[in-house]
Amino acid sequence: MLSSMQFMNFMQIFHSRAVIFYFVLAIFSVNSIPAFCADEVFEAWQLKLQTTAIVQHKPHFDAPYTGPSSLLTNRENSRTVTATLYAGVRPWTGGEIYVNPEMALGVPFSELKGLGGFNNGEIARSSGANPTFYRARAFLRQTWGFGGGTEAVASDLNQLGGSVEANRAVLTLGNVSALDIFDHNKYTREPRRAFLNWALITYGAWDFPADARGYTWGAALEYVTPEWAVRAGRFEQPKESNGLPLDSRILSTYGDVIEAEHSYRLGGQSGRVRVLAFRNQAVMGSFNDAVGRSAVTGGVPDLTQVRTAHAKIGAGVNLEHELTRDVGFFARISGHDGRTETYAFTEIDRSIAAGTVIKGASWQRGGDEVGIAVVANGLSPSHRDYLARGGQGFFLGDGRLNYRSEQIFETYYSVKAARNLWFTLDYQYIRNPGYNADRGPANFFGLRVHAEL
Repeated sequence: MLSSMQFMNFMQIFHSRAVIFYFVLAIFSVNSIPAFCADEVFEAWQLKLQTTAIVQHKPHFDAPYTGPSSLLTNRENSRTVTATLYAGVRPWTGGEIYVNPEMALGVPFSELKGLGGFNNGEIARSSGANPTFYRARAFLRQTWGFGGGTEAVASDLNQLGGSVEANRAVLTLGNVSALDIFDHNKYTREPRRAFLNWALITYGAWDFPADARGYTWGAALEYVTPEWAVRAGRFEQPKESNGLPLDSRILSTYGDVIEAEHSYRLGGQSGRVRVLAFRNQAVMGSFNDAVGRSAVTGGVPDLTQVRTAHAKIGAGVNLEHELTRDVGFFARISGHDGRTETYAFTEIDRSIAAGTVIKGASWQRGGDEVGIAVVANGLSPSHRDYLARGGQGFFLGDGRLNYRSEQIFETYYSVKAARNLWFTLDYQYIRNPGYNADRGPANFFGLRVHAEL
């Protein structure tokens, strides 16, 4: 049973923006055509549930020194549990409304310090060892068709089964994750099903707009054809670096994203390439300003003392390609200007990642899969200088820095134990954790259990 305090916290998540959102829904519903149609191709509504539990172990590793924001050298255990309810309805032609209440708990390694590419993409949703209840999403998706035939849409989490016109425009409005809309990659984007490391969920260097749990408020518009797609959106930023409360002043503090996508066939196999650009506007600390101030005042540089309005710009390229029916390849490369602190994601200024996912059909385990990936993360010169002088970031700060790129290897084997149940063994090897050649390497061994109903 929920305590009275937990119930009040749960209710408080329906703040003023939710009222605006539901008002917009009411406007859309005027003179709309109900779509609880008898055609069995379409789902009129859905109610689905996912739950994911992850446990990980980090053995001891060697390091000559440990700072206030270092990955600790001693043996540690980490765990996360999330549960999400996916409720969706099709109230009018082309319209879909989804609401996702969510629960999360978790205990990170080293108080979530000391890495650029963190070992568990689910850990950001948690806020302690006790369950926390909140609303993850509440959004409208409106689709307008422009012909070109139809395409089947499989029923999935936050996706009503049915069909859509091949040429279409799609508006998404409300409380979402920016990753729901941008940077899709069928081989690596969901830590509940595939790779766990943060640098493999999306572009490592995309400081994507989100609260501390990975969600935000905003709007995105897409135009999709069978071969091309273009999408753009604006989303709220947190009020403070990696904070939970969002800043609703979306005209002055925001994250803008634009993406172009091309689908192709090569050698008889299909693939997609996506190019994304972003611009974040927020009150952020500049690394050079912090270093310059410390040279005058003495002491170590401090980003919190030099925060002012700044823009951060960056870009990335994302490739997915089928090598065979059961083997896929993916790659991402990304970077941003590296002048200001990390604001909403993680401390990566440059990143390149590549890997493969192999289905188990060739060994008579069609529901199983193996994933293998490598990542190299880097920092800008001004970011390195700030840390080398003893500066502290939100996630990094060894007190000094012998800089090298952070190199990650991750592999997993996922067993489909039942129709909607998967067990996954995961291993990660991280060389130069926190970009420091004086520390590590660090090893992480994990087990994930994922179920959907």
